[in-house]
Amino acid sequence: MNAARAAGRAVKARRAAAGTAHPEIVVPALASLPRTQLRAMVMAGAEVMECYRVLTKGGVNLVSEVLREQGEFIEYEHYPKDDVYDSDTGAQYYYHAHRSGSGEHGHFHTFIRNPAAVLGKPPLSRGEIDPDANGETSHLIAISMDAYGFPIGLFATNRWVTGESWYGAADAIALLERFRIDHAYPSWPVNRWLGAMLVLFRPQVEALIKHRDAVVETWMKSREAEAVFEDRALEITGYVPISVEDTLEEVRASAGKQQRA
Repeated sequence: MNAARAAGRAVKARRAAAGTAHPEIVVPALASLPRTQLRAMVMAGAEVMECYRVLTKGGVNLVSEVLREQGEFIEYEHYPKDDVYDSDTGAQYYYHAHRSGSGEHGHFHTFIRNPAAVLGKPPLSRGEIDPDANGETSHLIAISMDAYGFPIGLFATNRWVTGESWYGAADAIALLERFRIDHAYPSWPVNRWLGAMLVLFRPQVEALIKHRDAVVETWMKSREAEAVFEDRALEITGYVPISVEDTLEEVRASAGKQQRA
């Protein structure tokens, strides 16, 4: 977990440099979650491990699959080119790197495209749309990866980072249910893994999205809303280190206790 700790320290350093204190990230105890959610998390964890199994058996990993046949790996470029998109669900993602010194190799950004149509309401604020985003998107969460192709953390971002359409936490959380890539490009296991990760770590993802709003609200006390959304001093609003194995073990234990109760 050295890379995860390094990434966390980098986020704290940027906060300190900006001179603005952030609220705490509150992740609910697994034992407090409904039994149905714990069961879904157990199944998602099993899916994550199965994706690891088939990739490892082929001598590859999540990141190498996404970068396969993509040419030279260049910072800030999206991989694969033009992103990955499911036209039925609106789910979209890409992988890239630009945080040297953070302890990570790169990260996945996950989105829902055309959120206004899905939610039936306009966003609270629209940014300058990233030309690589292929339309209006709402950012869900980013997954930080280590040099070996395994996840080390989750983080939420300010609007300018992805050029997203900004929705409040309740709406952004509602969009999580739609994230599913139901095709095999660029890699069936990678697509399945991403969807399963958002279920296994749903409590952390929700906590980061709620915390994101709290951070932005805090910054708005000293400057106008649009200035905050475009403030380069506020990039990552919150970061949580993760371990698939530890979380799955804890989820299974909590689900077992509820079943015996």
